Amino acid sequence: MMQNVTGEKKKSLILGAACVILLLMLDQLTKLWASQTLQANGPIELFPGVFEFHYLQNQGAAFGMMENKLWIFVFFALLITVFVWVFYIRLPMQKRFLPLRIICIALSAGALGNMVDRICHHYVIDFLYFSFIDFPIFNVADIYVCVSTGMFLLLILFYYNDEDFNRLRGKRGRQEYLKELKDKIEESRR
Repeated sequence: MMQNVTGEKKKSLILGAACVILLLMLDQLTKLWASQTLQANGPIELFPGVFEFHYLQNQGAAFGMMENKLWIFVFFALLITVFVWVFYIRLPMQKRFLPLRIICIALSAGALGNMVDRICHHYVIDFLYFSFIDFPIFNVADIYVCVSTGMFLLLILFYYNDEDFNRLRGKRGRQEYLKELKDKIEESRR
């Protein structure tokens, strides 16, 4: 697959991978801080009655579902990451598709961040807690996944159009077809 990747796409892949690593490091550093600080000292109320740092070892998925299914989570994290990067590679190198690239980076960093926890600890470290609505405790990787998924849905619903979807499926857009036709006409005149 890499032999068909242009120089511009290779640069994008390298930059994207570097961003994933940086986001993954940020996630892991925050979890390390939570583990060292909150596990030993208990919760920290940042905004009393609203938001606090509260250490939790989550052995399940979101909201504690499917506890102790480590290899299922690892498999799906790897599957999601591979799918996201295949999609990333296939994205046209136009500025219009930059938001999808950013979403791919954040989504894969989130999936990998929680996967690293599962492999290293056999649980995910959660520590962000909105106490005023008793929202389930979450972490930075969860933010990456939720925000990128939400942004993806908004972009699909309100930003991208049929021509963009055709481009994503590998079909030529109207402008490309007309340009190619114009080039062929000019070439035949020579």
